[in-house]
Amino acid sequence: MMEIILFSALAGIAGMGLGGLITAIMLRRPSENIICWLLSFAAGVMVSIVCFGLVPETLELASAFVCMLGLIIGILVIMVLNRAVDRITETRAEKLKLHYTHEELYHESLIISDPARMLRSGILMLLAIALHNVPEGIAIGAGGSYDFRLGALLSILIAVHNIPEGMAIAAPLLVGGINRWKVVLLTALAGATTLVGGFIGIAMGNISDFAVALSLSSAGGAMLYIVFGEIVPQSVIMTRNRMAPIVTLFGIIVGLIATQI
Repeated sequence: MMEIILFSALAGIAGMGLGGLITAIMLRRPSENIICWLLSFAAGVMVSIVCFGLVPETLELASAFVCMLGLIIGILVIMVLNRAVDRITETRAEKLKLHYTHEELYHESLIISDPARMLRSGILMLLAIALHNVPEGIAIGAGGSYDFRLGALLSILIAVHNIPEGMAIAAPLLVGGINRWKVVLLTALAGATTLVGGFIGIAMGNISDFAVALSLSSAGGAMLYIVFGEIVPQSVIMTRNRMAPIVTLFGIIVGLIATQI
């Protein structure tokens, strides 16, 4: 059990913290194209995690109906969370349906150069990403309680996904005037919610095979929604070319190789 908790910490805290550290060292706003490509690559890896890791494991434990039910539950949970965050961050004057910067992608509807507003932007982004990290932790916890190797693999691949997210949320915090090392600490703490998900996943994994299957597929549905409902479409809009989906496809290939090792 302790090993699985450590895996959750690696995926969330280390992944997000490393992303924040990269931005802090760069001492400038990271290129939006670079962030989009990194997120697109991570999105492809996540698709492979779900399709070649979580779903097959779910089908070994339960029926296709349970797998489908879990996917739907995961999608609906993230949709509700996203809607809640959007309601908090949107203004009456502006209710964006599409996002044109990585800050807007993470639910900040009004980005201006004023440090105080940028600080608010960074804090809101921090909270949004923290919520998104919970289902990833559930996947690691449930997967690791069923198969130690699966939990380890999921933690590594999810950590890769969290690096560009840490980079994205660190930028407005730095512009908002927070000390660079405090920014690194805050981004790492945003990944700590993965531990919460890890504990939930472990608890569900100890109930029954049905509970493991449902938690794995639910985490998969949440991850698929984040990929296809957030990262991929917004990356295409922000880069305005076909590079983002190409990088996503490359990420799928890399993820497939990783899941078969």
